[in-house]
Amino acid sequence: MSALPLTRRSIFAQAWPIMLGQTTVPLVGIVDTAVIGRTGDAAALAGVALGTTIINFLFWSFGFLRMGMTGMTAQAQGAGDAQEVDAMLMRGVVIGAALGAVLLALQLLLIPLAFRVLDGGADVDAQAKTFVAARMWGAPASLAVFAINGWLLGLGRSGAALALQIVMNLINIGLDILFVWHFDMGVRGVGYGTACAEWTALAVGLLMVAPHLRGVADRARLFHRAAMKRLFAVNADIMIRTVALLLMFVWVTNAGARLGTNVLAANQVLMQAISLVAFVLDGFAFTAESRVGHAIGARSRPDLIRAIRLTSEFSFVCAALFGVLLMVAGAPAIRFLVTNQDVRDIAIAALPLVAILPLLGTPAWLLDGIFIGATGGRALRNAAILATALYIATDLILRPFGLWGLWAAFLISYLYRAAALGAYMPGLLRGLSDPIARTVPKTPES
Repeated sequence: MSALPLTRRSIFAQAWPIMLGQTTVPLVGIVDTAVIGRTGDAAALAGVALGTTIINFLFWSFGFLRMGMTGMTAQAQGAGDAQEVDAMLMRGVVIGAALGAVLLALQLLLIPLAFRVLDGGADVDAQAKTFVAARMWGAPASLAVFAINGWLLGLGRSGAALALQIVMNLINIGLDILFVWHFDMGVRGVGYGTACAEWTALAVGLLMVAPHLRGVADRARLFHRAAMKRLFAVNADIMIRTVALLLMFVWVTNAGARLGTNVLAANQVLMQAISLVAFVLDGFAFTAESRVGHAIGARSRPDLIRAIRLTSEFSFVCAALFGVLLMVAGAPAIRFLVTNQDVRDIAIAALPLVAILPLLGTPAWLLDGIFIGATGGRALRNAAILATALYIATDLILRPFGLWGLWAAFLISYLYRAAALGAYMPGLLRGLSDPIARTVPKTPES
């Protein structure tokens, strides 16, 4: 397998399709917000917010299917093991579909349990339950697509990942508008639209990777004991990390619900802005995953350091630009998305805090990418648990400050996570010997 060049040009060439594809992920949430928000029904909008939090918790608890897949695939590619690259894909798709089927089968147990933890009031809960029940039908497809996306990103095939993301999200947007505005299905239409889009994406993704799936003929290699043991060891830590961070977002949602329906609805609008920034900047974090994993698979310390430096440069420049954009365009966007004046006023009041989030969040997002690429599950797990615990303590301390206290605690949580992961960086660098001393030739654009 050919080495990936480490230049600014190649980093950006790999990152921009991911960034473009990632913009369509929060774009779906923005469209959901606009489709429901322009009905003027604050309870429906808050119900989508609450329901989305529950679905994200259930589905992204298995986010290791994307993250673990990227790091391990990149390392297999860096080591030149083409057979293991293909086997990783098959393992991921099979495990993802199976776990999604389990979620779907257990929905009658999981949904009531979730609403025992999160309580938005009778009207909001009724809307949220309708949304969640519809979304659950896409669970097997959604988790299998996680694996396909992670595999594509691990190989640096960001163009293919972009195509898959765009197909899923454009279908999602179109069906949401059709089901809600044309068929008047309300929040149920938003849920079914997403579920249908996830199954379509799985079909397209399987067509994309079919030659690699057909090439996995050695079943003994596919379920090799050592490979499966490593897969579950790495992914168990990433799963704990993901659950800890999801608990943080559940706490944020619950904190908003505690302040009333209008605050919960306003936070849903602001979270779309945060999602847009985070997903786009993840283009460089995902590139870091691939490049760091490739460097570690090739046992090249110089490549590791260079990959970290180049992706960091791009990340911080883009974060500063996003901060300015949120300050300039945030209020007009909120006025367009939401017709309820009380919800508008609350969202605009918190906008200054949201605008500084890109710069505060970038170190945490980038370090996530570095340690995912390095399959540093222990560091990811410990940092997430510590950051979540410190965030909850901070939120409780700042609770008397209302909305501003809620958002200040959330922003500080990113600093906690970055600091915790940063403490593991010296060990990561020391742990990679470079006996081959392989280097990438420098070029003018680097």
